[in-house]
Amino acid sequence: MPKISKILIANRGEIALRIMRSAREMGIATVAVFSEADRGALHVRYADEAVFIGPSASSQSYLVIENIIEACKKTGAEAIHPGYGFLSENAKFAKRVAEAGLILIGPSAAAMETMGNKLAAKAAALKHNIPLVPGTEEAITDIEEAKKRAKEVGFPILIKAAAGGGGKGMRIVEKAEDFEEQMNLAVSEATSAFGDGSVFIERYVTSPRHIEIQVLGDIHGNIVHLFERECSIQRRHQKVVEEAPSSVLTPIIRAQMGKCAVEVAKAVDYVGAGTVEFILDEKLDFFFLEMNTRLQVEHPVTELITGIDLVKEQIKIARGEKLSFKQEDLEIIGHAIELRVYAEDPRTNFLPDIGTLKTYKIPKGIGVRVDDGFEQGMEIPIYYDPMIAKLIVYGNDRAEAIERMIRAIAEYEITGIETTLPFGNFVMCHEAFRSGNFDTQFVEKYFKPELLDEYDEMEAMIAAVMAAKVYQGSAKSTDVEAKQKESNWIKNRRRN
Repeated sequence: MPKISKILIANRGEIALRIMRSAREMGIATVAVFSEADRGALHVRYADEAVFIGPSASSQSYLVIENIIEACKKTGAEAIHPGYGFLSENAKFAKRVAEAGLILIGPSAAAMETMGNKLAAKAAALKHNIPLVPGTEEAITDIEEAKKRAKEVGFPILIKAAAGGGGKGMRIVEKAEDFEEQMNLAVSEATSAFGDGSVFIERYVTSPRHIEIQVLGDIHGNIVHLFERECSIQRRHQKVVEEAPSSVLTPIIRAQMGKCAVEVAKAVDYVGAGTVEFILDEKLDFFFLEMNTRLQVEHPVTELITGIDLVKEQIKIARGEKLSFKQEDLEIIGHAIELRVYAEDPRTNFLPDIGTLKTYKIPKGIGVRVDDGFEQGMEIPIYYDPMIAKLIVYGNDRAEAIERMIRAIAEYEITGIETTLPFGNFVMCHEAFRSGNFDTQFVEKYFKPELLDEYDEMEAMIAAVMAAKVYQGSAKSTDVEAKQKESNWIKNRRRN
């Protein structure tokens, strides 16, 4: 078996720290890499060694393949964990790591290439009879032919970039006369974002839910799934709230989706941790969407309901070990929810915010986990993704997890920047989410910035009522006792 005594983490922030902690528990040394902007970052301080790899811009540091390889050679690290983002799904990087005689804790370059292109991924799924959304199986080259196919599929349709992600190169077309213009826009955006203007069309599922299945595969051909995650609360086609399990899947549908996910992974001889994504329509019919060939941001919710450390499993697989469990050994226990705490202002269409964390105090207590990479006094850099942390809660059931998340959000103190914490509270308190009757259009259907102010006013009213009750109950007490029981809300109002 390959020896792994030292791992270089080719990433930053919370995911770098999260990987390092699991490696430390396994007795494996870690190497951090850092840019100019991250000299004082927590992951740099936590690692056993740290190597400077370039200027603040990721294009000159975290995305420079040779700098990562050189850092490995310099420190003697045998393996690289890419985390997510940056080089994690870069087939060229995977090839270069292999050429350098290093171990990539992730899938093969071939699997990345196939699943990294949506058309190639659809072709692989088609061979195994995985349900696909009706549309084209090849890139559009003839506009008139594409229009004809779109009419057959039925409007509205979705134009998607073959190499796309994050909503880029994606256009919804309501009627045939808009098709050509929207396709040109999609091609232009795809070319700009990915260097590949290939696009295809699919039927637009009007009220979809975004469901993904976690898979693990070893080099011995064993592949299992670790159930689903519900990722339908999104803004700009990017996830904000995730939970496991989904509130709408029946045991039969869950088993069917899990089987399909395993088949997709087998189609590319998948090794390591990966995620097969599906959309679920209002009839609970599911369709293959894509596969992410890496660890996902939302992996903690799966860890909490299964009791399995996915990073440790990734490392064991990279060492050549067989999976220590079979599909029948896995079961769902409890419920977990994750809120991505972004430095974004939900009151201004989730625009990123930068500044200094004047106050930063994380929630604690039973069933609360915070994966972060910042501390009080640190600045949020403009160069990278605006995610500050992931707030994850676990409960015996969904209702308990929701209430625990509300409590944790209330305890999470962040000042100096705007965050998605108020939005998270809005979601947890909204009837559509609590009932499980929601889809990827949740933000468009229900959220308005002014509603956050209404929630603030409601909380203030509740605090005032509670303060009044305390005052009435202590009317016979001394003035000193009354002051001791006075609410912080009233004290702050008086100061202001």
